[in-house]
Amino acid sequence: MSARRAAALLLLLTVLTGCAREGGRAAEPESPPSRTTATAGPSADPTGSAWVQLMIPMDEQAVALLDMAAEKPAGPRLRAWAARLRTDQVAELTELRGLRTRMGLPDTDLHEGHDMPGMVTAEDLRKARATGGAAFGRLLVTQIHDHLRHSEQVSRSETTAGSGAEATARARELVAVRGRQLASLTSLCAGKAADVPEPFACPSDHPV
Repeated sequence: MSARRAAALLLLLTVLTGCAREGGRAAEPESPPSRTTATAGPSADPTGSAWVQLMIPMDEQAVALLDMAAEKPAGPRLRAWAARLRTDQVAELTELRGLRTRMGLPDTDLHEGHDMPGMVTAEDLRKARATGGAAFGRLLVTQIHDHLRHSEQVSRSETTAGSGAEATARARELVAVRGRQLASLTSLCAGKAADVPEPFACPSDHPV
């Protein structure tokens, strides 16, 4: 567990470095005045800012993939699981965007074009659109598991490295939520239902 948390913290700090450099260059001449007046909001510490600005695009890309589950010929259990997770992710996005506003952060995606660990990429979405049946199911389950696991790790790092009270509290809640979501996915895999794509083996760090 300590090794995993150390790796997650390293990931978050790497993201932070990139965000600080890019954000510092972009903020000077063209920053809208309305986004620099969040004086009553929580402290926008650099680590918390990096966490919020990473979690939002991660969730947005995951929702885009989950949207496809309603359109593809997936089985009823897999489709219902994806629909429930999509609802949770959309609600989470609303909360994170509100936090971003209160922190006075821009609504631009600082990670656009970066293949961050756990991020559903544009290439993943292209592959998902082009596939169906078991192939789509395997892609969906594998990519969403990666998203949930990495976002849980980064959020856990925010709870120890962040200094903003609201961001760290939200990250702590998200760690607990991710635990339940990963358990739900593991249960789905363990069910060996006909609509769960095969071959699919639950990852070793979440054994059935």
